[in-house]
Amino acid sequence: MKTSQHITMGGAPEGFDARLVLAEAEKQGGAVCHIARDDRRLAQMRDALRIFAPAMPVFVFPGWDCLPYDRVSPNPDISATRMATLAALTHAMPSQYVLLTTMSAATQRVPARDVLREAAFSARVGGRVNEGALRNFLVRMGFSQAPTVLEPGDYAIRGGIIDIYPPGDGGPVRLDLFGDVLDGARRFDPATQRTTEKLELVELAPVSEVVLDEAAITRFRQNYRIEFGAAGSDDPLYEAVSAGRKQAGMEHWLPFFHAKLETLFDYLPEDAHQSKRSICASSAVSTSSTASSDKQA
Repeated sequence: MKTSQHITMGGAPEGFDARLVLAEAEKQGGAVCHIARDDRRLAQMRDALRIFAPAMPVFVFPGWDCLPYDRVSPNPDISATRMATLAALTHAMPSQYVLLTTMSAATQRVPARDVLREAAFSARVGGRVNEGALRNFLVRMGFSQAPTVLEPGDYAIRGGIIDIYPPGDGGPVRLDLFGDVLDGARRFDPATQRTTEKLELVELAPVSEVVLDEAAITRFRQNYRIEFGAAGSDDPLYEAVSAGRKQAGMEHWLPFFHAKLETLFDYLPEDAHQSKRSICASSAVSTSSTASSDKQA
């Protein structure tokens, strides 16, 4: 039977801690989760990993850039990055990778894995696409209609051409429909409109942690009335969600929309190696469920 042991690394100079994280990733042969103190430390770790091991897959899970229960939603780029990482962790990941996050992001609850598994859309070139169902999917998954797509979470419809900017670093996708058949799909540069990659398969994930399907709307209404009573039903947030519309700041009411919330660690494989930076500026602490003995570096 395996026993849970801890590997403690202290006094690691800034930048060299990336070498220690990579050494553990190579030793374990699986996933490593590094929890940085803040966004600045996370960016430094990401840059250092690119220098030491440019071929190592690195995924980022940032924290929100707003205060709890603000009437402001997180930055769309941050929400898209978070959802892209959760979708990747849910569906398909390489055998070895490094996940970077922050203390605030790691302690925040997120939608359950089942939600990400079910909230997906895929279409293959040559196959049929129900445009109405695709529109409903985009609205429910948190996308916003715009004249042109400029940032993750935007979508635009012009006749038989549908532009979608999904979460992730791949860039926007253009679907060319001939009737209800997907005649072609490609990634393109939103600034120049030039094709960067031709696609045979298009897969979309939610761009928001709030999925506005019928079950989530009903759950929100019930929880809202239990918490605030019928008198609170004139709240613009309540009215918008009841109508199936996005409302600024609705992400802060995440528990009202979901039957269950999980943590980022629930998305990781059981043998994932967790590397945690301590509060001290020059030290890092890592814990492992597969290490055989304690070490001091």
